[in-house]
Amino acid sequence: MFEMIALTAFAGLVVFAACSDVSRLIIPNWVSIALTAIFPVAALIAGAPLLNVGLHVLFGFGVLAVGFVLFQFNVIGGGDAKLLAAVSVWTGAAAFAPFILWTAIAGGVMALLLLTARQLIPAGAVPAPIDHLLKKQNGIPYGAAILVGALMAIPSLPYLSSPLTLS
Repeated sequence: MFEMIALTAFAGLVVFAACSDVSRLIIPNWVSIALTAIFPVAALIAGAPLLNVGLHVLFGFGVLAVGFVLFQFNVIGGGDAKLLAAVSVWTGAAAFAPFILWTAIAGGVMALLLLTARQLIPAGAVPAPIDHLLKKQNGIPYGAAILVGALMAIPSLPYLSSPLTLS
């Protein structure tokens, strides 16, 4: 039962981050902090060894370091880097591949669609909540792609995917 609560908190926070990114192009810091803080408690209650929990946190810090480099080169936003790292704490190295693969696929499709729409749809032709995404000076809300990757990685999450099995 507790694993389902933890997974619901995980998914809910990532959904909130994506919605905030799409609507305001901002991912609040508290979301990434909450995701990172909830994982050790959830993993320990689920029976993860303390060393493995520490390795997950260390892995997240490694992803954060890479994310900050990408941020410095203006590849992704700072909120995106922090959200990637927070979700990576949950995936650890074991579930990182499906997470980053689905994030990259969703991000590529979303970027292609958004850049095409920016060329084809004139400003003001769509409702305001969508119009701000079509402004060329605005970035791409990559939080939505991170959401797709995070949700697709749930079955691979160590310690917390057992409620999803049908055995």
